[in-house]
Amino acid sequence: MKRTARAHWSGTIKEGKGELTTQSKILNKTNYSFKTRLEEHQKGTNPEELLAAAHAACFTMAVSFALTEKGLNPTSLDTEATLTMDGFAITGMHLSISGAVSGINADEFEIITKDAEKNCLISKVLNIPISSEAHLIA
Repeated sequence: MKRTARAHWSGTIKEGKGELTTQSKILNKTNYSFKTRLEEHQKGTNPEELLAAAHAACFTMAVSFALTEKGLNPTSLDTEATLTMDGFAITGMHLSISGAVSGINADEFEIITKDAEKNCLISKVLNIPISSEAHLIA
């Protein structure tokens, strides 16, 4: 299996702009720029936001997979991934998941999420500290 994405850029780093398109076209000529990367309230995305989104999705799917393997059916799983930067260095990722899952207790849910934190595909390729917290919704 291969997945692709394309990036186009025109202009200087500060005044230029780019467009991202994914193989599925869910992102189709989506705006990204220096301003969307470093300034608040700019419409568009940036590489760090996309990395956080990819990690949140991967982690959540890994938790769902582990729950399914245990015969459990999650009603809902919601993850927020927070990427931390220091200047132009990504220094960490924190994953906070809330899940509504019947037939499991909070300790069991946390064990599953800690395993997903280490073993989802995105976690495996990142060379930064990764942490997580789990909240089981009654």
